[in-house]
Amino acid sequence: MTRVRLSVAQRRGDLLRAAIEQIEARGVAAVRIADVASALGVSNALVLYHFSTKEQLVAAAFRHAAEGDLAHLRKLLGRRSPALRRLRSAVRWYAPTGQAKGWRLWIEGWAAALRDPALREVAQELDRQWKAALAEVIAEGVAAGEFRCPDPAGTALRLTALLDGLAVQLTSYAGAVPRARAQAWVEEALVRELGLAEVSTADAQDAPPDRDGAAAQGL
Repeated sequence: MTRVRLSVAQRRGDLLRAAIEQIEARGVAAVRIADVASALGVSNALVLYHFSTKEQLVAAAFRHAAEGDLAHLRKLLGRRSPALRRLRSAVRWYAPTGQAKGWRLWIEGWAAALRDPALREVAQELDRQWKAALAEVIAEGVAAGEFRCPDPAGTALRLTALLDGLAVQLTSYAGAVPRARAQAWVEEALVRELGLAEVSTADAQDAPPDRDGAAAQGL
């Protein structure tokens, strides 16, 4: 049987996706190099050739996941449509409702980041870029006269704080908050933050939740 020889980039990508899957399944503390190797049917030595320690592998896996999420966010916000529609698309994708994926991994990452400087750096950079991207599209909507918001950066922070908190509740405590109610709270927050008189039915249903960015790659 002929064995396909992968490039370094392809092999690293496979290892990172496998690591993400194993972290989701086992948690950061419990996952081992052997788990990642076994998932791909390769040796521990091959994993260690690319990532000399478990800590390096875990940090690289979270960075890979973060880059995937940010790429998907930029795709949503870069569409040629009104700012409100783009903002709602991004928020609905990020929200832990519907088909949202990946939140178990990020909750694991947040916990581990309390003691791991490398993970903390990845999490902080992802958080910073998310807030900056949302604040930018909010400012665009204000400039275009679509809605009112005196503090786009503050609104972006409050929206992401709400979404992150709901993610913890929905992921960690089954049944704590009905998903429909969580989605309604997110819509109410948008209306309140942007000074909207009412929620447009067309806009509210414009982007079905499809949070698959890095999740589709293992997150």
